[in-house]
Amino acid sequence: MLAPIRHALIKQVRSTFNDQSRGERPVPASDDALFPPGSVIRRVHGDVTSMMVGGVAALLTQMLHPKALAGVWDHSDVGHDQLGRLRRTARFIAVTTYGHRDSALAAVAKVNAIHAQVSGTLPDGRAYKATDPSLLAWVHVAGAMSFLDGWRRYAEPRMSRADQDLYFAQTAEIARLLHADPVPVTRCGAEDLITSFQGELHCDQRTREFRDFVLEAPAQSLPEAPVRILLMNAAVDLLPEFARRMHGLAKPMLPPIVRGATFGLARTIRWAFAGEKYRRDK
Repeated sequence: MLAPIRHALIKQVRSTFNDQSRGERPVPASDDALFPPGSVIRRVHGDVTSMMVGGVAALLTQMLHPKALAGVWDHSDVGHDQLGRLRRTARFIAVTTYGHRDSALAAVAKVNAIHAQVSGTLPDGRAYKATDPSLLAWVHVAGAMSFLDGWRRYAEPRMSRADQDLYFAQTAEIARLLHADPVPVTRCGAEDLITSFQGELHCDQRTREFRDFVLEAPAQSLPEAPVRILLMNAAVDLLPEFARRMHGLAKPMLPPIVRGATFGLARTIRWAFAGEKYRRDK
């Protein structure tokens, strides 16, 4: 009796993350991936809801760095194609986490080639390059911390410190392939690196416009609207205090309700995908 609901949820999630007009399909898990079955990174990156919440929080945090914002603002259409960016980012994470290592390395090479073409000048006259190892380190650490904290909040609240450190050690392998430097390999190192960057962060009119692009974009369909509102509130709730303050955002009025509803959504989607073999870790 529940089969139609399960199938409808799977279809909706897959259509969100895969551009079916281009023939995209979910990335199957390979035994010859960069990370073996059962690894912490595969556990964290396999949860749809916490990755979506973490992804929005990551983007809002990353874009507080003027150079990161400029690279996206000047060289992408994210303001008009958020779904496309979501799909590209999700596919890169999926391929580098689960895909065959040859596919993963090819995806990394493609991103490095794109970064090589991204450069420009900030409004204050400073130059920026997407190949800047320090800038890549900021983008990496802000993203990894957001994904991990999303997982801890909505999937594994009692995750051990050792597993958290292992997650950073594993994501560091991808960051190094992208030429980021420095790259933390423990949670403590990641927290210290984020703190060290805070003097470089800035919020101005362009940052606020980008924030509104992300948080206020309409849902793809009317039935998706309540879910989108919930996920945006959960992402704002997940933001580090300094990032929320810089963006001028208040915590959701009723955090327990937001967290409870998001946790319920996460459990429902996990239930729907429980029998799917394409991403099941062995």
